[in-house]
Amino acid sequence: MATIQLERLRKVYGKVTAVADVSLEIADGEFMVLLGPSGCGKTTILRCLAGLERPDGGRVIIGGQDVTQTPPAARGIAMVFQSYAVFPHMTVFDNIAFGLRMRGLPSDEIKGRVGEGAALLQIDALQDRYPAQLSGGQRQRVAVARAIVMKPQVLLMDEPLSNLDALLRLQMRTELKRLHHEVRSTTVYVTHDQVEALSLGERIAVMKDGKIVQCDTPGRVYDAPANRFVGSFIGSPPMNFLEGTIRSHNGARVADVRGALITLPRQGTGNGGEASVVIGIRPEHIAVSLAPQRDAIPGRVVVLELIGPQKLLTVQAGGDMVKITTPVEFHADAGAEVWLRLDPARIRLIDARTGDAMRS
Repeated sequence: MATIQLERLRKVYGKVTAVADVSLEIADGEFMVLLGPSGCGKTTILRCLAGLERPDGGRVIIGGQDVTQTPPAARGIAMVFQSYAVFPHMTVFDNIAFGLRMRGLPSDEIKGRVGEGAALLQIDALQDRYPAQLSGGQRQRVAVARAIVMKPQVLLMDEPLSNLDALLRLQMRTELKRLHHEVRSTTVYVTHDQVEALSLGERIAVMKDGKIVQCDTPGRVYDAPANRFVGSFIGSPPMNFLEGTIRSHNGARVADVRGALITLPRQGTGNGGEASVVIGIRPEHIAVSLAPQRDAIPGRVVVLELIGPQKLLTVQAGGDMVKITTPVEFHADAGAEVWLRLDPARIRLIDARTGDAMRS
């Protein structure tokens, strides 16, 4: 295991800056997730960590040693690819043992390590099979086992679950989390799936346009997004955003959202004057009523969808389309009038001009 430090890492392809002076510290044994949309630079960072790409600026430090110019084989890392990259002409045993044989380890040690890795990934009964005889989930387990038997300082994973169906992804997330608790390798995991990020990561680095826009625990990234982009990217459905105005009312600072006055108990609210603001609120933090409510936002139901143990209500509130999760017992026909009350303690104030969260 080892710490990882990226110091002002930069990578440019022609006129495109894929990674723009990124700095990041990852603790020994930590599970760090790089999350962002396609093209944001997360895989490029992973490839620079692995030594598959040479950065145009900055340094990569693993375990206190500068490895920026060190070849991949000498970095003490192992990598799991999106495409599995298992050898079709080799058995499961031989696939897992491949890296160990390349290192010239004794056959007894290879057999022991392969057995341990296969047992951890629950594929010990499949060691004589070929990849063509395996399911997608089993092939991915082989790829992970091949990486962990190398006992790397750092384990890198590049969207390893993206080729699996929904049920297999759920099962493999559980397996990866269990595996990390047992092995405790420093792990860097790349994904564009925010559900994977929230469920697996001890910390999440959210990326956009080659930069890290927020790095924090999953709970903080979800509850306190650093800007509008993070709030809109994290969550399913994502955070709602409503236009409003901050002003004073009866000695308190309130947000006026379509005539509904919402007292602002905690966050930064400006210097006492009136200012435009964007209210960020998660769907589960909005109460909906069929009867008129004081300081509630009026709206009209567009559609009501059943999503398993909840219903998802889409409401048109002026020019805003608002998503609300409700109990399954709630029912409202399309076109019905409803009133929305926002939980004041759970709103996130966003600067209307910059898109950044307002500070207290």
